Amino acid sequence: MTETQPANPYGVKPYSQLRAETAARDRSLHDKVVSLEEAAARIKDGEHVAIGGCMMSRTPSALIWALVRAKRKNLTFSRSIVSSDGDIVFASGIAKKVVTSWFSQGIVWGISRVMRAWVEQGRAEFEEWSHMSMGLRYRAGAMGLPFMATRSMMGSDVGRMRVGAAKDFTCPFTGDKLLLLPALNPDVAIIHVQRCDKYGNPQIDGLPFMDHDLALAAKRVILTTERIVSNDQIRRAPDRTAFPFFTVEAVVEVPFGSAPHECYGLYEPFFTHMDLFANMTKADLDKGVADYLERFYYEPKSWTEYLERMGLANLLTAARGGESIYDD
Repeated sequence: MTETQPANPYGVKPYSQLRAETAARDRSLHDKVVSLEEAAARIKDGEHVAIGGCMMSRTPSALIWALVRAKRKNLTFSRSIVSSDGDIVFASGIAKKVVTSWFSQGIVWGISRVMRAWVEQGRAEFEEWSHMSMGLRYRAGAMGLPFMATRSMMGSDVGRMRVGAAKDFTCPFTGDKLLLLPALNPDVAIIHVQRCDKYGNPQIDGLPFMDHDLALAAKRVILTTERIVSNDQIRRAPDRTAFPFFTVEAVVEVPFGSAPHECYGLYEPFFTHMDLFANMTKADLDKGVADYLERFYYEPKSWTEYLERMGLANLLTAARGGESIYDD
């Protein structure tokens, strides 16, 4: 190591590499629609996968389902706030590490039993950051910066002592003490949206969360969408397009693609199903998650069959609740 080659233990990419990866993208306007299985095949073992949405909102559940069935290995997942998707990637063995600010099945069900057991037993790693720092790290990645300066977390050991990645810094202009957060540039971002055209122009209803920055920070983006619409429909409201098509590598149409989580304006979380998962893991955690994965991930041969196993009553209840926001 020389003075011109500083230590980079956290894998932050230099701008020249980020620029080269961006320039190598296919920016042509072409049909990007693929199957769920084809999309999962584009994600390779050992890659860093950023998950769009937040907690139980617009989780790309269908693509995670396909990754589990494909038996991916040694993936690192990052997300602003993790819900039962974190339980699934740990319990299935596809994740070696999850980077997030909060790891819980949901407020109703409490801290993840899977996370606690897997981390305490050394089966996987949970790297914790603050809510704001996750957003700032993705923002730095989206801007092509190696770090983002902040005052957040300065009074905490989160990200600094426990992770060893955040660095203390003295501002050269004011002399203020700041904290530097390393950028996050995932290999691929998986994002679920309400609608998208075949070229990869997505529109998001409700809160966008960190998805815009995820799309710009990641080397590749794979979209799942509730429905594929015409480019003419997208052009009628161009201001609603969340990020440009040339960031997107593949598009998958998958109705109820966030189930058992919610998709704003279309369906609420499948609370009964979430209760089922929580109850299956209470008595015997390892057996409970194994039985759950077998029943809902490995046995169904398609996403439609997965939804059938959830039950028509659950789908209708979730859909009625989600669409009720438009009632007068």
